[in-house]
Amino acid sequence: ISLALDSKIQYLAYSHLKQAIAERKAKAGGIVVLDVRTGEILAEVGLYGGIASNNVAEYKAMIAGARRALQLDPDAELHIRMDSKLVVEQMSGRWKIKHPDMAELAAEAREVLTGTPVKFEWIPRLDNSRADKLANLAMDMKADFGN
Repeated sequence: ISLALDSKIQYLAYSHLKQAIAERKAKAGGIVVLDVRTGEILAEVGLYGGIASNNVAEYKAMIAGARRALQLDPDAELHIRMDSKLVVEQMSGRWKIKHPDMAELAAEAREVLTGTPVKFEWIPRLDNSRADKLANLAMDMKADFGN
């Protein structure tokens, strides 16, 4: 994986993640934007947003990432890889959504993804370490970075 930060994409990723965290009152979030053809890292952002459950934060980060990807390419086929088994299984329709907050977030995600071919894949936390480190760093610092 190579790193070639693009300032415009970095700014857009920051703006959308900041908006998503504020709207959903999430604890923190991290975004890594990759070029799907090359795997090159185009942007990294970590934001601190207060206190929320891990599951809420995972849903919010997924929604923000999906929105950003579709703004970059409205015709994209998304492959969403997450270390949240709950979000992956609920969004794939294999697990029921019992908690009202999760149901609301899942509905928002479905709305964002309407008409978009999407595949959800659970990955071990170790394979998602880059985004996880960004969110953890933002929580530790209680501050944003990468903007």
